Order: sequence, then C-alpha cells, then structure tokens
Amino acid sequence: MARKSWTDDSGESTLIDDYATKTGAYIDAMADGKVDASEVSAQEAKLVDLMKKIEPKLDDDQHAEITELLCEMTAFNAMQMLHMFDEARTKQGIERLRL
Repeated sequence: MARKSWTDDSGESTLIDDYATKTGAYIDAMADGKVDASEVSAQEAKLVDLMKKIEPKLDDDQHAEITELLCEMTAFNAMQMLHMFDEARTKQGIERLRL
C-alpha cells in the first residue's frame, strides 16, 4: 500500500480527518445521521486491536513520539468538534434572532 502523507502539500493542515471520513466504519456509522453506542464500541475495539498490533513494534523513542502524536490528535479532534458545535449554536442563535 502506498504511503499517505499525514499533512497537506503545504505541511500546514492534517489530512487524517479526510482519510478517516472515507473509511467503511465511518461511512456506515454516519449513514443514518447518528452514531450509537454500539458503533462507538466497535470503533474503540478496532482502535485497541490496532494499538496492540503496532505498539510492540515500536522502540521507546518511537513509542514516546507516537503517544504524543495520538494525544495531540485526540485533543485537536475534541477541540475541533467543540468549535464546530459552538459555531452551529451561534449560527442558530443568530437565526432565531432574525425570526
């Protein structure tokens, strides 16, 4: 499989979200417009399986760097989601004021 870059051509933005939204699990979960607990559990199980597969292959320095990467990615995703919710709430508030 060809290597996919983690960032765009400028190196300024992540492409991981783009890749994630093209996975079968994501497409299936989003098909009905909501994500239920079983879909979250299934995705967590997939994640744990990948972690168990990859973690033993890493030396200590790689492990530390990838752990930091995963933590920063998780923080970024949570912040991005909260920002989108805040923008949607603000937009809804403005629309209500117009009525």
